[in-house]
Amino acid sequence: MVGEIPVFISPMDVEIEGNGRYRHADTVADLAAMLLSSKWPKSRPSFHSALMASLEAMEFYTDAATARAAFVIAAHEAGLRVLPDDGEKSQKNYPRNDEQRPRARAGGKVRPLEDGPR
Repeated sequence: MVGEIPVFISPMDVEIEGNGRYRHADTVADLAAMLLSSKWPKSRPSFHSALMASLEAMEFYTDAATARAAFVIAAHEAGLRVLPDDGEKSQKNYPRNDEQRPRARAGGKVRPLEDGPR
């Protein structure tokens, strides 16, 4: 759309092209384009919410964060991975260093993770 001001979002990559193949999005228009692509499963309930939030953000130049959040919900419902959102979640689920990982004791039993730093 020539002459329109882009509505920027926090950048993301969406695994919509297949396993390990991502499309990049910097604007709400990028989100709407992915939602309207032939690769998006449109039968999911959150699809319509994400599309409406994207169109409203482009039309009124507001609520870019809301449009992005609705898109992420729709992507997850469709089984699509979103980076960096999903990357941050997976890093929170795994220990950051060897000190926090469970260790085997004598006899082969694993010591559970401790709640705080040692």
